[in-house]
Amino acid sequence: MPSRVRTVLILLLTIGLLWFFLRNADMAQVWAEMRRARPLLLLAAVIVTGLTYVLRALRWQYVLAPLGHAHFKNAFRATVIGFAATFLLPARAGEVIRPLLLARREGLPATATFATIILERLMDMVTVLALFAVFVLTADPATVSAQPAHLARVKAGGLLAAAAAAVALTVAFVAAGHPERLGRWALRIERVLPARLARMVAKFVESFTQGLGVLRQPRRLVVSLALSVPLWMSIAAGIWLTSLAFHITFPYVGSFLVMTILVVGVAMPTPGAVGGFHAAYQIAVQSFFGAPDDRAIGAAIVLHAVSFVPVTLLGLVFMARDGLSLSRAQALAAARPA
Repeated sequence: MPSRVRTVLILLLTIGLLWFFLRNADMAQVWAEMRRARPLLLLAAVIVTGLTYVLRALRWQYVLAPLGHAHFKNAFRATVIGFAATFLLPARAGEVIRPLLLARREGLPATATFATIILERLMDMVTVLALFAVFVLTADPATVSAQPAHLARVKAGGLLAAAAAAVALTVAFVAAGHPERLGRWALRIERVLPARLARMVAKFVESFTQGLGVLRQPRRLVVSLALSVPLWMSIAAGIWLTSLAFHITFPYVGSFLVMTILVVGVAMPTPGAVGGFHAAYQIAVQSFFGAPDDRAIGAAIVLHAVSFVPVTLLGLVFMARDGLSLSRAQALAAARPA
């Protein structure tokens, strides 16, 4: 798809989501709700949200271990810069920038390091759906104001996503076990491609599957999955504390439901998750916990800031120290791992 067409489509999607989010807003009342928010709870939300990046860096160390040792400081720095770039640049640029920065700093193979990001996403999906299952199994129906049909549809969607995550993780596990065999299999495409290009593809496939090496080490895999639980529970805590700050009350396990819906909203390809994040939170707390419209809008705006502004500011500080401008970061994201 031509870049201009893609840009226009993303712009239209962003405008549409923002219209949906603000369609019933009384901005004076939204501002009043934001002024009434409890600051200490918001500060706590910022702190627990910041903790997630520490846990991400620590988990990444374990996932990277089969490729070589990565220092925590470098993993944390690259993680923060990557998330800042994802917020500031189009096309989720940080997902490419993060592994490239760490690979260069630690001397790791770039393609294999990039593969660890894909594996992290699979772990994230499995963990989010596991926590959603905890909500489904333990939540008191009296705390959920949604109609049973709405909740049933959400449960069905969660089961479908869980099945997809299980299949993807199984495929990754099989691929990780035989990187050389996959490389040889990829060479067969030289029947339809020039030999040189076929060898490049085969090398990429083999290097990529090397990045899934943690799947061949059960102990490290278990630790990586275990670290995913407090990571996402911290994210859920940030959502819960921000909601409580706005007097939107539900039990902590209810944040697992809100978080699952937010993951869908963040997946929308809008700049900085604008629109998709806000609409997803609004739908979740209004549909399932009866939050008033203006209160839900104010909380969504503040939660978005809690989730993205601190890490973006810290990422910009790290980028400045490394002499990395946004334009250079975008050029780095356009480079292919090799």
